[in-house]
Amino acid sequence: MSRKKFINAKLKSVNELQEILTDHGVFQEISPRISAPDCEIIDLQGKLILPPYVDPHIHLDYVFTARKQGAANGTGTLFEGIQRWSETKSDLTVDEIKARAIIAVKKELAHGVQFIRTHADVTDPSLTSLKAMLELREELKDLVTIQIVSFPQEGMYAYKGGQELVEEGLKMGADCVGGIPHFELAREFGEQSIHSIVNLALKYDRMIDVHCDETDDVQSRFLELLNALVLMEGIGKKTTASHTCSFGSADNSYAFKLMKNLKKSGLNFISCPTENIYLQGRQDTYPKRRGLTRVKELFENGINVCFAQDSIQDPWYPLGNGNLMNVLDNGIHIAQMMSFEEIDRCLDLITVNGAKTMNLTNSYGIEAGKPANFIVLDAKNEFEAVSERADVSASIRNGEFLFKKAPVSYEIQNDFMK
Repeated sequence: MSRKKFINAKLKSVNELQEILTDHGVFQEISPRISAPDCEIIDLQGKLILPPYVDPHIHLDYVFTARKQGAANGTGTLFEGIQRWSETKSDLTVDEIKARAIIAVKKELAHGVQFIRTHADVTDPSLTSLKAMLELREELKDLVTIQIVSFPQEGMYAYKGGQELVEEGLKMGADCVGGIPHFELAREFGEQSIHSIVNLALKYDRMIDVHCDETDDVQSRFLELLNALVLMEGIGKKTTASHTCSFGSADNSYAFKLMKNLKKSGLNFISCPTENIYLQGRQDTYPKRRGLTRVKELFENGINVCFAQDSIQDPWYPLGNGNLMNVLDNGIHIAQMMSFEEIDRCLDLITVNGAKTMNLTNSYGIEAGKPANFIVLDAKNEFEAVSERADVSASIRNGEFLFKKAPVSYEIQNDFMK
């Protein structure tokens, strides 16, 4: 039956339990009491309901390559990760990439993710990764929404013909223009790449997502240039700066000035807590930097910032399983965002803020008229969800269950535990 009424739903920041009516995959009504005969009744038992998790930054073409021959990253640095990938990617095929990516997508779906933005490495004349991601986007569209970034992993200019390959990726259907200015051979080429990224976005009317200043070098300031250009062009809300680790090392005077311009542009930020705390600070002894951008300050200033998985067992990061609650848990610890107010709000970092980054706000959220996509957490409120790292007990897409988990049961032997 397409018409369903979900009862006893706990919505974020709403004290009274709600009822949710869906029909033909769309939210029809959300209120404490709904009169709706002839519909299937589903009791959510007072559990917390959220819009689906959003992973706005992952490399699906890289997943599960960490143990590949020659891919081991001995220094644990970003730059060795790029070198190892460059040395081991020549034998990739579309089918092999898709097979690995499908495993990763299944993991993310099982943890409540329904929206993914993946970067596809286009520094390959055959554009193998991009072809694989384009096929995957179409084949899985009923289960998960995938956006693709045309991303020059080895540099738009450091890799010969990189700019042309990025543009070709856009012609083939990529949703976003990518770049990696801090990896170019000189600062001038990094700046040139930022100009090219913005020009390509304007030419093809695409979003922007730049690996920006993913380094501890405080002199890496491509964020400032990116923000200035998109501010002047009025496309800040369609632009994302990913990582921006050096902004976390910059002095407060510089950061204060830049923060004002970031608020003007509407630029989005993605931080990858688990990966960047692993990769960054490798040249430090003590004090040792955490590698994150200024997540707390961005959050407090009303600048859109979200968290992402980034990697699942690849040359940059040996762990990862697509569980954004684990990413959130690490992130709020590292960023010291653990006041009770921050804990109650922090689920935005893996839900609505990521949707805003992906420009999904017209089709995302638990509101009448929008697609009936949501997840059910094994928790009664926001604080319990975060403190208990709550599991996702069900995921609903277009009004239908992607999955629902049976309650966990224990056979108690000890009287104290009863």
